[in-house]
Amino acid sequence: MFWNRAELACQEMVELVTDYLEGALTRSQRRRFEAHLAGCENCTEYLRQMRATIRLTGSLHAGDMTPAMREELTELYRRWRAEGD
Repeated sequence: MFWNRAELACQEMVELVTDYLEGALTRSQRRRFEAHLAGCENCTEYLRQMRATIRLTGSLHAGDMTPAMREELTELYRRWRAEGD
């Protein structure tokens, strides 16, 4: 599907969701983000899942994890980053 400059593709939504939830998007970016949400049930569901994740993990602190858990999480993140390169 062709996306003009005013429209956001789903991949862009994924990249902007944190900024959206933190209120860090410009007014123009927010309008584009919300326009995409209005027509994309997959991204709307993704946003719902992100909000639920934040709500459920909001009380998790680094001290709550064992060293092994932190190491595993760090390794998972490194592998994820390497896959994107």
